[in-house]
This record gives sequence, structure tokens and C-alpha cells, in this order.
Amino acid sequence: MRIISSKFIFPGHTLTMLMLLHFMLSASCPTDYIDTCRIKSSCKNGLVVEISINTCDGSCLKNVNFSSFPSLKKLFIVKSELEGNILHQIGLLQNLTHLDLWQNYIKGTFLISFTNLTQLKHLYVYDNNFSGTFPLSFANLTQLEYLNLSHNNFTGSFVVSFNNLTRLEYLDLSSNNFIGTFPVSLTNLTRLTYLDLSANYLSGTIPSRLGSLKNLERLILSQNQLTGPVPPSFGYMINLTLLDLSTNLLNGSIPKEICNLKKLKTLNLANNRLDGPIPSVLGLLTHLEFLNFGMNNISGSIPIEITYLESLQRLDLNHNLLSGNCHPEFGQWRLDYLDFSSNLLSGNVYFHDPCSFSHLDLSDNHFTGIPMLTFCNGLFHLDLSCNNFILEGFNFSKFPHLSYFNSNTTFEERHRSNKNIIILEILFPMIVGLCFIILGYVIYCHKKVTIEKRQPEIKKHGDVYSILNYDGRIACEDFINATENFDLKYCIGRGGYGSVYKAKLPNGTPFTLKKLHRFEAKQPAFDKSFKNEIQVLTHLRHKSIVKLYGFCLHDKYNFLVYEYMENGSLFCALSDTEFVVMLDWKTRVKIIKQVAHALAYMHHDYIQPVIHRDISSKNILLNSKMEGFVADFGVAKVLDPNSFNQSVVVGTLGYIAPELAYSITMTEKCDVYSFGVLALETIGGKHPGDLLMSLNSSNGHGAMLESILDKRIPYPNDRLIEKEILRVYDIALTCIHINPKSRPTMRHISQELSK
Repeated sequence: MRIISSKFIFPGHTLTMLMLLHFMLSASCPTDYIDTCRIKSSCKNGLVVEISINTCDGSCLKNVNFSSFPSLKKLFIVKSELEGNILHQIGLLQNLTHLDLWQNYIKGTFLISFTNLTQLKHLYVYDNNFSGTFPLSFANLTQLEYLNLSHNNFTGSFVVSFNNLTRLEYLDLSSNNFIGTFPVSLTNLTRLTYLDLSANYLSGTIPSRLGSLKNLERLILSQNQLTGPVPPSFGYMINLTLLDLSTNLLNGSIPKEICNLKKLKTLNLANNRLDGPIPSVLGLLTHLEFLNFGMNNISGSIPIEITYLESLQRLDLNHNLLSGNCHPEFGQWRLDYLDFSSNLLSGNVYFHDPCSFSHLDLSDNHFTGIPMLTFCNGLFHLDLSCNNFILEGFNFSKFPHLSYFNSNTTFEERHRSNKNIIILEILFPMIVGLCFIILGYVIYCHKKVTIEKRQPEIKKHGDVYSILNYDGRIACEDFINATENFDLKYCIGRGGYGSVYKAKLPNGTPFTLKKLHRFEAKQPAFDKSFKNEIQVLTHLRHKSIVKLYGFCLHDKYNFLVYEYMENGSLFCALSDTEFVVMLDWKTRVKIIKQVAHALAYMHHDYIQPVIHRDISSKNILLNSKMEGFVADFGVAKVLDPNSFNQSVVVGTLGYIAPELAYSITMTEKCDVYSFGVLALETIGGKHPGDLLMSLNSSNGHGAMLESILDKRIPYPNDRLIEKEILRVYDIALTCIHINPKSRPTMRHISQELSK
């Protein structure tokens, strides 16, 4: 059948579908691929108005010309492989109202122009690999109602004003790399019911005007770097059912105005710097199901009004400064999850129905008395450690499904209590006398050891440079003290499952601590990654691999101790317009060489080849001399020459080798590809994004090089430096070759860069 016009004049869905499939599938595609692609279409008056494509190979789409369907209103292409030419065509569909491109393999900058798409109402492009800044043409989408750009690699600040998108009801920009302050223009979108900006790098304060969005039902700003107080104006958003401001740098007290949010079901302010008491008016939030104020500096007692929350299923107040006794009314709770750990709470603990819990953590407090834990079939997590409990006749058989139990409290039978008191009365005078003798001996010895004053200090603090020799117990305590029990003021960064702290020991030496969050430490995936990093870095020794000095594995704390890097990550350095001037061309070439030498050592000079699997600019750290170090070995693997080395795909989007899209076999060539992207990013000042494909096929190396070089610093005027940059560029192009067999080895790369 031949298509003679872009308009279909044949009536009926069947003929239109056949013609559409004939048009879209080239002769090279197998006939049974129609079912695999799952292509559907709808027509009206003989014209195609809707196309839906699911799980389609890129080879079957490369010859498609969507501009041949000018009447198209809805286009859904999901879990497929799209290329740049298709994105350009989509920008010509003037009647398009719905566009779904989620979970594809789209890389690079956003190539769709929205100049003509003025009718667009729904735009979903989440779970891709888009990079670059926020497209300016978004300002033309005045009819847009739903927008989801989450889980991409968009960067930069919000230079586009949202003032024109007055119809917007749903906005999700989460899990990107946006920086800068909160976009104030969002406060004018009065129709918004859903707003998610989480997992970005937004800083500054939250504008009070955000409280004017009275239709907002879900507000998620977690995992950013927002500062200042929680605006009292939030009390005006009376339709909120979810408010998540966790994992930021917010300070001040919790505003009482939150009590106006009568529909609120989830309130999460965890992992901030909030202080002051818990407002008693929270007891008015009768629909609240999830309440998390953990990891703050909240003080005072737990208000009795909290017991009025009959719908509450999860209450987390861990790692605060809460004090006082628990009210007897707390015993009436029937929660699923309760965490009071790491506070200053005291008194007796009583629960009318402890079997309602699946998670109960009262650890690290001053509780006394008997918790009255009877037979509990559903209790999975129980931690009573570091309290003053005297538990009588505790029987583990009462908890047949308990997967975690910790109670290093005092276990004694009550009939021993009086006997112990009598013995203590007899021994007490003897103990006092002995103490005086010991005190005199200590004073005598003190003079003797004055000359050797520095030796104990070296033994305690100075020998942490060797993971095998230092006193682990003392060192762990020192690092905990140095961070004041991991106070947030020592926190210098946060990741997906842990926080990074700067600790300075008494001898003045700074270190970096990567501490696993308490909850994540008990998750198998994060725990495995944590221990994997210990195992790999304990044995790897190279001057350009970050040094692991030690680690602490404990029920309460899990952290790694690293060499301190004064200048942070390469990603942050390249993103900072003021700092980037320190990254001159000579420094950038030096960093690239250092990373290459480290990878060559891992691939070829270690006992067994080790692949990093997550080489990116965020995992290259810079010391005070602007030297590069490979870091973050949480997903690194030791290759087994006797197996196929298959694993799940891991890594950072934009750096993952393309063959991992269809194969789960790991080779060192995956690291080579990531290194190539990193090298281009380092000399270009930003991730190459969609240029990777054009660079791969380009023959005009010199011309292309000049066009991608970072324009924020002067063009190199030294012929030797210019020659080295060109060498780096040429090597990088070979590294990003689509065929892994055509990529060089890291040993060859290291040797070439050393010439």
C-alpha cells in the first residue's frame, strides 16, 4: 500500500491503523515487531488524532515523520528510543494537546520547540536523560495544565518566568539538578494542586507568598538546600494533604499556623535545623497519618495533644532534644511506627496495645520502668537500648516475626534488687577508700608522663592514617565528639542515603565523614553499598583515589572516614561561575590525567580488575591543590575472569555506557565511556548532553572542539596546553564510541595522556 498524502481519506479505524503501521515500520523490521511495539492509533473524520507507541526499538522509529499528521492531538511514546529528528518534528504539531515521552532514552538538551505548541495541556517527559537549562520556549505554553519533567538532568536556575502558565494545576520538576533560589513566579499559579521541586539544589528562603496557593494539595520541597524558617503563611493552604520540607537547612520553630491545615495527612519536616517546642495545636490535625520531625533540634516535652491524633499511623521524633516524661495517654496509641530514639525522654513507658506496632524504637533515652510488652505477632523492629529499663522475664518467643532486636539494657530479676543494695552498702566505704588510693597514684604518674605528653596524643589522634593500626574504638568516639554527635552545623552535604560531615580532630587534622542515615542503615541495599565501599577502598591504593582512613560499624552509627577535600566535587566547581576561574586549562588537563591514571590502576594494575561503574563529575573530588581524586565506590565491582559479570544497571544518567541499555554484562569499557563523557565535560564546562551523538560521528575535530570549549575562561594561548587539550578531546571521542570494542583501554589512555 502506498501513502500518497499526509491526510488519510479512508474511513474506519482498521484502514487508518494499517496505513499508519505501514508508514511507521520500515522494511527492515520483523513482522512480529508490531505486537512488541504495541502501536495504537485513533482517528476522527478520516484523520489521525491520536498515536500511542509503547516499548518500540529506535530502528523502527528513525524514519518516522510525525509532521505528516497535522491533526494529531495526542501523542504517547513511552519506553522507546527516540532521536533528535523526532523531537524536532513534534514541535511542528500545532494541534497537539497531550504529549507523553516518559521513560525513553532521550539524551541531551531539550530539542522540542514549544513556539507552535500553544494548545498543549499535558506534557510528561519524566524519567529521561534531558540535560541543559530550562527551555525558554516553555513560556509559550499558556494552556498547559499538567507538566512533569522529573528524574532528568536539567541544570541551571529558573530563568523562565511561570507567570504565563496560569492554567497549570500539576507541576513536578523533582530529581534534577536545578540550582538557585525558589522561583517566585510559581506563587502566581493559583490553580496549582500539586507542586514537587524535591531532590534539586535550590537554596535561599521559601517565599511567604507561596501560602497564597490555596488550591495546593501536595507540596514537596524536600532534599534541597533551603534555609530560613517555615513560613507561617503556609497556614493559608487549607487544602494541603501532604507537606514535605524534609532534608533542607530550615531553622526556627515550627509555626503554629500549621494547625489550620485540617486536611493534612502527611507532615514531614525531618532532617533540618528546627528548634523550639512542638506546637500543642498540632492536636487539631485530626486527619494526620504521618508525622516526622526527626533529626532536628526540637526541645521541650511531647505535648499531650499529640495523643488526640486518632488517625496517626507513623510518628517519628528521633534525634532531637525532647525531654520530660511520656504522658500515660500515650499508652492508648495504636500506631504502626513509633520512633522516640536519641532524645532526653524519661519516666515509665506503658502501651495499652503494644502489638499494634510493627516498629518501636525507644533507644538512647532515660526511660525507666517496664514497657509491658506482651505477645506481639506483628512486631518486626524493637530497639530499647541505652535506657534505664529493668526488664523482668523477657521472652523472645513473644515476638515470632521480630527481624530486629536491640536491648543492651540491664536485665535483672527483681528478687536480686534488695540483695544488691545490701552488698552495695557494705562495699561502698571500701570503694571510696580505694578511689582515694587510685587518685593519689594518678597524680604521681601525671608528673612522670609530662615529658612524654605528645606520645599518647599521637597514639589517640595521630595514627588514624592507618586503617589497620589505630584504636578503632577511640577514633570512633573522637569523630563523634568532633562533630558534636553529628550536629547539622558540621554537615557539608547530603546524598540519597547519607550525610557528609567535616570533622576536625584535636590535632587540627580535618577529615570527611560519610554517615549513613539511621533508617537507611537498616536497608539491605544501602547497607550493601556501604560495606562494598569499605571492602573496595580498604585494598585500593593509588594517589588519585580518595583515601579511606577508617570506618565505624555500630548499631547507632555507621560512617566512613575519608581524606578531607577542601574544594568539593568537580561538578560543583564547574557549576560555580565564580569558582570556575580556578579551573584553568592546565588544571583541567591535570585532573583528567589523574582520573585516567587511577582508572588504569583499577583496571590493569590491581590483583583483579575493579570497575567503578559510576564515574561522573560529582564523584571526582578536588583537594586544596585542585588535584582530582576518584571517590564513591559504593557500586564498584571486582571483575571475575571466570564469569560473565552480569549485574543490574547502576550509575549516573548521562554517563552510563549505551550498551547497558540492552545488556547487563559489565566490562571495564563501561568506565571508559564514562571517562570520555567526563573529559568532555571538564574541558567544556558542562555535560555534553545531546552533543555526544554528533561528536561521535563528527570528523571535523578541530572545529567541533572550539565550539564546545568552556567560554567562561579565555581560550588557551599556550601552544603546549592547546595541544594537550586537543589530545584530550581526541581521546574522549574514542572513549564514547558506541561500540565498546572500538574504545581504547584505560592503560592506553593513561599512556597517551602521559606523552
